[in-house]
Amino acid sequence: ALLSPAAPALAHGVAAHANNTAAVAQQKPFGIDGEPGKVVRILPVAMTDDMRFTPDVINVTRGETIKIALSNNGAIMHEMVLGSAADLQQHAEMMRTFPTMQHEAAYMAHVSPGASGEIVWRFNRAGVFDFACLIPGHSEAGMRGRIRVLDAPQATDNRSEE
Repeated sequence: ALLSPAAPALAHGVAAHANNTAAVAQQKPFGIDGEPGKVVRILPVAMTDDMRFTPDVINVTRGETIKIALSNNGAIMHEMVLGSAADLQQHAEMMRTFPTMQHEAAYMAHVSPGASGEIVWRFNRAGVFDFACLIPGHSEAGMRGRIRVLDAPQATDNRSEE
């Protein structure tokens, strides 16, 4: 991934890959890079210009490797970034400071209008985590959601019970 020279990559939490070496999977509080050959489920998620993800609540079982298949059904760029609420807030602030910053990690996908993308992620830690589109203004307008990683499989339809 190429990083904008104006963007402090390490402060952003993204390792610089100036020498184009392969990134090493790094454990995060919300999981670790998934291996495509170990995907157990594909979850379609739509992104729209009304600043929404559909669905906006995803339930998975701890240990599952999931492919989140993203479709940008809008006319503008959107992204999905997984993380804790605090991490996403910090990332959003960085995006406001450096709106043209180029960055890439296994827990994020940038999807052009009318295109598709994917995140393959292994949810190896139980808990409730967040995702958002951190393009300036999008998350603030409501383009965010939640991932619930449960210890045991439960009957679920991916809708919020709240």
